[in-house]
Amino acid sequence: MIRDHRPAAAANPAFPIEMIALDIDGTLVSHDLQIAPRTAAALREAVRRGVRVSLATGRMPSSAMAFVNQLGLRAPVIGHQGAVIRAMPRHREIARRVGPGSRGRVGRILYHQPMAADVVRDAVVWCREHGMDPHINDLERMVIWQGDPSFEDYSSYVGRDAELVADLGAAIRRPMTKVIAVGEAGQPMALVEEARHAFAGRADPTVSHPRFLEFVAPGVSKGRAVAWLAWRAGIPMDRVLTAGDALNDFEMVKAAGHGIAMPTAPAAVRAAARYHAGPVGDAGIAELIEALVLASPADAARNAQRLAVR
Repeated sequence: MIRDHRPAAAANPAFPIEMIALDIDGTLVSHDLQIAPRTAAALREAVRRGVRVSLATGRMPSSAMAFVNQLGLRAPVIGHQGAVIRAMPRHREIARRVGPGSRGRVGRILYHQPMAADVVRDAVVWCREHGMDPHINDLERMVIWQGDPSFEDYSSYVGRDAELVADLGAAIRRPMTKVIAVGEAGQPMALVEEARHAFAGRADPTVSHPRFLEFVAPGVSKGRAVAWLAWRAGIPMDRVLTAGDALNDFEMVKAAGHGIAMPTAPAAVRAAARYHAGPVGDAGIAELIEALVLASPADAARNAQRLAVR
């Protein structure tokens, strides 16, 4: 487990902002999986100016690489809710249009914290007992029961090149990265507190999508991963901007000096955020990047006071 470099007290917003960490689905892109031109332009300009921009997602890192390549990002990718951090590949791919299930070459593993095999098995059983359809992510590999009725629902996020198995439990023979279960919309949020109580000290359940309940190793979160990357780069959390739209983004939104919640974020995430963005389809995140990152430090500080919700 990487050391937790999140500040003990709330980070204070400082300028210039030197690092950005963005969730993908619901923050960077909407259901069409396309990055708004204004958002892409703002992020490319931030990179050009030397700001470190990382994507922090529940997806596999390889599933994030199409967006990374499209934006020309150079900083490491945080995947699987912070259970995996990967560097950029040595040989970069040409940016391409993003489509459902797009995957890309990934770089070396900087960090990986899997769950113990017995916990993975217990999470699979627990999800089934609660009416959800679980599958397993192990780094860039998906392991799915061959009769899983929810495969079509999440194939657009993770692709269709999964390893289909007759017995999901029997396929768990060593520690694995994550369990993700699919249910009806709203079911994951209704069950997450019960799951946290049931797996206290063994796994940290979270919600990444109205239909996705996910289990990662204890202590794993996007917030911890972002803080480690910032520490590694010598950047204080006061100068970090993060943005997300779901419960799995709570830790990184809360930890950053400049935490942003999307309009669809649950109440806890919006309460933890310093700023609220407009809808992703309206390039809502671009306005805040322009005002807080691309403006001069003096103008950015004034903009921060104007835009702050707390």
